Amino acid sequence: MSDALYGSCAEVLSLCQSMKDDLAAILDPETGFAPRLRQLCRDQITDLEDSRASQSEIELLRMEQNTWGLLQAVMPARKTDPPSVPSARDLLYENPYTPTSTLAQAIMNSSPLLSELIVIREWLHETAPAPMHPEANTGYWKFTKHSVIQSIRMGNAHRDGLVKEMDPDAPNREEGRSLASDDASYERNLLQALYGYIRGGRFDDAVELCRKAHQPWRAASIRGSFLFQWRALSAEPRDEDSMEDEDDMDIWSGNQNRHLWKTACTRAALSPALSDQERILYAALAPSPQTSNVLKLACRTWEDHLWAQVSIMCEEKESQELSRLGGSFWEGGVEAVDKGVNDELDDAEEEEWKKEAISSLDSLKSIAVLEGPPADHAFHFSQLLIILNRTNTLLDSFAVGLKDGSYTQSSFEYASMCRFFAHFCLFLQMIDIPVPPLATQVILESYLQVLEDAGQRDLIAMYASALGENAIERYALFLVSLALTADINERRLALTRARDHGLDPARVAVVTAERTIEQAFDVLPVLEGPLPSIIALQQPPTDAELFLLRSIEWTIFQDTTYNTALEQANVILRYFLGTGRVQAAQSLLDVLPPELAGISEPEERATEYLHYRQFFVIWETVERVVDCQSQHVPGMNKDAKATWLDDYRSLIDQAHDQITRLLTTEWLVSDVENPGDELDERRKDLIRIRQIYIPELIIRLHFLLFDSRHFIPENLKRALQLANIVADSRYQLYEDFVNEDGKRLGDYLGAVREAILGGLEGGGSDPFRVIASA
Repeated sequence: MSDALYGSCAEVLSLCQSMKDDLAAILDPETGFAPRLRQLCRDQITDLEDSRASQSEIELLRMEQNTWGLLQAVMPARKTDPPSVPSARDLLYENPYTPTSTLAQAIMNSSPLLSELIVIREWLHETAPAPMHPEANTGYWKFTKHSVIQSIRMGNAHRDGLVKEMDPDAPNREEGRSLASDDASYERNLLQALYGYIRGGRFDDAVELCRKAHQPWRAASIRGSFLFQWRALSAEPRDEDSMEDEDDMDIWSGNQNRHLWKTACTRAALSPALSDQERILYAALAPSPQTSNVLKLACRTWEDHLWAQVSIMCEEKESQELSRLGGSFWEGGVEAVDKGVNDELDDAEEEEWKKEAISSLDSLKSIAVLEGPPADHAFHFSQLLIILNRTNTLLDSFAVGLKDGSYTQSSFEYASMCRFFAHFCLFLQMIDIPVPPLATQVILESYLQVLEDAGQRDLIAMYASALGENAIERYALFLVSLALTADINERRLALTRARDHGLDPARVAVVTAERTIEQAFDVLPVLEGPLPSIIALQQPPTDAELFLLRSIEWTIFQDTTYNTALEQANVILRYFLGTGRVQAAQSLLDVLPPELAGISEPEERATEYLHYRQFFVIWETVERVVDCQSQHVPGMNKDAKATWLDDYRSLIDQAHDQITRLLTTEWLVSDVENPGDELDERRKDLIRIRQIYIPELIIRLHFLLFDSRHFIPENLKRALQLANIVADSRYQLYEDFVNEDGKRLGDYLGAVREAILGGLEGGGSDPFRVIASA
């Protein structure tokens, strides 16, 4: 399917949805929804034919085009009230000389089903294939005529087995005799072409073809199908502004005795003396139950069978109603006028006819065809159920097929069928025809997946918005599916489209963030097991970690979702800090808006976030201390060393103050262990983070102070005083040390012992002299 077709269909949908309150505009025969989509299919067919695409793809588009044409044919009448017009019975009461064409129109108006069947017949005429035109003919049976004349001249008048006479009935009357082979072949081609014109409803073209073939009697036979019309006797209203000549009112046309003509056509169709082609032509001119078997000999496609069945029902119903009415001069002469009009048809008889008509159409579900797609093809099935006004059954059936795998995504028809049914659902909704909600959801979901697979990202919001209560969730799932393929600007634009199609972007952002985090945690390892090392060189984030990191983007585009962003940020920071991925956690803070720090409610969430920010301020200070320490170079001049030492001292003091403040406050959790309480997942994660970073900060601060003792001697005392804070029962920092490598309390105590020994470096034997000194 062309990518341009997706966008073109969406443009039509957007245009018609903008005028959804104007039913007449949506159902307009030229610019309405169905005609526009039909034209898109037609244009696409033209492009494919020019590019020599596969015939199956072209045929599929042609069937879709025809289905939109059918919808345009039948839906306006179903959604609008018919005009109030006099019945055929009233017309005859008023004027027994009312022309049969006027009576037939009144009969049609009084029966919604008959009216719809006639419209369907016209649609079948419109979509019929063009007939094969026979070669030009310069005379009437010229080859037969020349052969007969030549035989007469040679004295062997009838030796060749040709007809002895040239009248139209000669081949049927003279047994064993026929036309010359060229004329016989032309006659077959002519009859087939005439049938093709009748099949396409092109009666005038059929008449013209007969005249060009020098067969005016056959033209007269075809014109006999026209209903008798005489404007001077008709009760039809006249247009005062019309330029119609008054003399035209006195000109009549059509067949005054059509009943007799139809009887003759029926006998001709049933006559075994005629060729099959001629019998089929007469059966098509006067379709009836009696001639149905003959007519079906010409039916090769499913559309042919539908046309034959509909034509029989329309012709039979009109004939029966005209016969039942009585009182018409043109149908029964003076005797009928004297008898008067018969009683009105009762409702039971009308209902019985409707049942028979529906049953006849139902039988087409399984009819065998010789050419083209079978009767059970999705579009043929759709057309039949649209005709039967069973759109809910149709949508339910297609939805079931999508769910049970009857329609597979690998099929070349899948995308086209999903596109048609999605727009069909939306069309019915626009014209206020109820659709089954579950089936509609399944169908739209399938089309959304088709759009995603085709890379039509900018169209997703429009179709997702049609899902009603599920619209937010579905569009959010699409945004989640963007994963890492879309940069932040594309994500912002995708979220903006939600507003353009009536979706709340804040709700979409929140749901998208939630689903992204859920999906990320489905593949990321859980926070459990040994505590990670944060000393080793950290690898770049994996795709799953990046997916989790970038989930925050959805909730920081607008301030209305900052509360959710704060909650989300805490969740992500807990995970990365709990896995020792400090750099990944720090990169998250870099993209968060500063306004998050100003949120104060709920207090627990706000405090947790501030504690994370506090930690990273410390982490950055420690890194600055290490960097400054590395800048010391032996042999520095006095001024340079003094400047460096001032910076070094200032940074160490800053790190000492910040870490001491963190250690002496309730950072993340007030107590690590509380045996009386059941620990929830969040609290477990926070305890894990303390067990990773509290010992790490203590040990790092200790060594920063210890290593700087040669430049700042008082820092040795501060290193030893840090042990008092660790041992203080008010802070219970010792509980954050666990029995794992690098996190044992004994490791820290070993470092303290080393510091005590460091106090003896200047001489003396009192290890506590450093602490006691002023």
